[in-house]
Amino acid sequence: MKVVLLIEDDIVLRDNTAELLELSGYKVIKASNGKTGVAMAKKQHPDIIVCDIMMPELDGYGALKMLSKSKLTKYIPFIFLSAKTERTDVRKGMNLGADDYITKPFTEDELVSAIESRLAKMSILNELNRKQTPENIASDFDEIKTINELKNFFDDYGKVFTFKNEEVIYHEGDHSNYIYLISEGAVKSYRIDEQGKELTTALFKEDDLFGYASFTQNKPHQETATAIADTKLLGVSVIDFNNILNKNHKVVLELIELLTDDLSEVKKQLLKMAYGSVTQKTADTILKFAEKMNRRPEDSIKISRNDLASVAGIATETLIRALTEFKKQGIITAEGRNIKVLDIERLKSMH
Repeated sequence: MKVVLLIEDDIVLRDNTAELLELSGYKVIKASNGKTGVAMAKKQHPDIIVCDIMMPELDGYGALKMLSKSKLTKYIPFIFLSAKTERTDVRKGMNLGADDYITKPFTEDELVSAIESRLAKMSILNELNRKQTPENIASDFDEIKTINELKNFFDDYGKVFTFKNEEVIYHEGDHSNYIYLISEGAVKSYRIDEQGKELTTALFKEDDLFGYASFTQNKPHQETATAIADTKLLGVSVIDFNNILNKNHKVVLELIELLTDDLSEVKKQLLKMAYGSVTQKTADTILKFAEKMNRRPEDSIKISRNDLASVAGIATETLIRALTEFKKQGIITAEGRNIKVLDIERLKSMH
């Protein structure tokens, strides 16, 4: 069954059109604006997209531009659906790369016919543009010159992995098969010391790379990685990753700089764990988790006391006492696993 992504902000028209297409034998996934539609297209990769133009968040033109930038969505047939009938609007849509343009009101035959003809065209071409062969991917290795372009490669070709909160991604000693880019969520890495105590070694947020045990040797992971929120990862095999680095020395230099910054952060954290007060350690850890798990530090974070204590380098009971004091001072609220910062400036002044 072919999948149609319908992007339309008018709920009545969206539902009626979806029902029409379903009765015609298509599976329909729906989005209420361009921004949501782009995300769904990248995640579910429909066979064809039918998209309105005038929408909130991101209009149809903007959605088509964004989809055209991704190698895995740029070849999906795209049909504009709009009440606009001016010749300039039609021309603009087609110039951006749309495959067809249907004006409202439309008939069932007009819509279904447009979809069938575009899908037939793709079938005749055997979807050559949408299917990435190893040769296609290898040729793209040479185009990667920066860390951002490397991350784009993960977006285009990375294997999708999803993990629930607290689910282990890999264990210490596991074979290192993939390098990961965090698409959504957050991850912590840690080791277990001789006394069985968990020692957090790093926190990773959205758009961070992690999982590299070694770039020159086939080494197993030296630590365990666990999701600390519902997380989506994009993975590129270690073999492909090393091929990219071998062909693009500028990326290697940027990656070394990135790793140097990571080591610097780890050093700062260790110094704070060794010499900082309990108040400083607790404040710093809350801010660190807030940064990794949210766009704004004042948003609520959901994290266990054990994880907070592990990163802070203090006993869980000690951390709980510090949190209680923060609550009394009106700096945070804490209910169960949820911690919300009420006075961000006071918290920053402590760390």
